[in-house]
Amino acid sequence: MDMDILIAPIIVFLVVVAPIWLVLHYRSKRQVSQGLTEEEFSQLNDLIAKADKMAARIETLEAILDTESPDWRGKNERN
Repeated sequence: MDMDILIAPIIVFLVVVAPIWLVLHYRSKRQVSQGLTEEEFSQLNDLIAKADKMAARIETLEAILDTESPDWRGKNERN
């Protein structure tokens, strides 16, 4: 009697859930192994260029602040 209660969910899992799970798992593995698409690679390069521009701007702003207010770095650490 108790085994009959467990057999039905196990059969449903093996017939319905497990195959779907395996298909989705191996599909995602295949996508990961293929690497970046052209669009993703282009987006990554755009983000790298933007990050480089931002880094240059930050360096410029820090240089300006160092000239105009030499102790600005110490003020941020105290707050």
